[in-house]
Amino acid sequence: MDRLKRMALFARVVELGAMSAAARELGMTPSAVSQQLRQLEAETGVALLHRSTRRLATTEAGQAYYEGCAAMLHAAQSAERRLGDLRDAPRGELRVAAPVTFATRHLAPALAPLLREYPELSLRLFAEDRQIDLLGERIDLAIRVGSLADSSFIARRLTEWRHLLVATRAYAAEHGLPQSPEELGTHPMLILSVLNQPQFVELHRVGAQTRRVRVDGRIAGNNAEALKQLMLQHLGIARLPEVDIASELAEGRVVQVLPEWQMSPIGVYAVTMRRDSQPPKVRMAIEALRDYLLAGGSAAHAAHRDD
Repeated sequence: MDRLKRMALFARVVELGAMSAAARELGMTPSAVSQQLRQLEAETGVALLHRSTRRLATTEAGQAYYEGCAAMLHAAQSAERRLGDLRDAPRGELRVAAPVTFATRHLAPALAPLLREYPELSLRLFAEDRQIDLLGERIDLAIRVGSLADSSFIARRLTEWRHLLVATRAYAAEHGLPQSPEELGTHPMLILSVLNQPQFVELHRVGAQTRRVRVDGRIAGNNAEALKQLMLQHLGIARLPEVDIASELAEGRVVQVLPEWQMSPIGVYAVTMRRDSQPPKVRMAIEALRDYLLAGGSAAHAAHRDD
């Protein structure tokens, strides 16, 4: 075994916390692992590990050496994964579930380059505003926006969206706009929820207490794009993701309500069945979505369309 392999072995022993565990993982005997580590200590000229019958710990020098060895090992593993991605290009059927508005405004433009580059990859898109049964529909990747239900599935945060309270200039001219959080209750609100349920808006401002205001959810629904269109018909104040209303704000068709108050951002998550051993089609779809959203989402898509 050469020195680089001994360095990788040392990193795995530290990460697993036991020579026996590293021996099992690497198909070696514990005595062989111990011998290689002693050889590494002889080569470096320092003690790397404190050994006892109960526990294994790095020395101060060993901890510093481990960090370098681990970086080397993880870089090599990353290179192997990237090579595997090139060797095993995404192919087959990718089954994705997402809310309707997200599928239209974000998922389609994010995955289009991937589908163009890999003609052996096909897409089956389930655009639903209800939470679809991932197991029953054999979903590879689901997009969730907002709070996550307790689940045995794995959720990765792709980005966070700032939400704004907005209304059209015509609505503001006819009805005025609230000047305090409490005045929101006197205006009709367009709410992402179910009718006939009490609705609240929670607002924060530096130097002020958080305000939780009950509002009139006169119009409610489970589709953000439909609520946006109703808001553009001057029917009230809507809470919408900034990324989905940015162009209307820039054009001046829409104004922000209570701009000095903020709402908690909403997380956007990629949900899969497992974290490890993802096939290339799933891993690369998640990367494409994350990169697209972090680059500006629909704003970037709008700029692309205008070119």
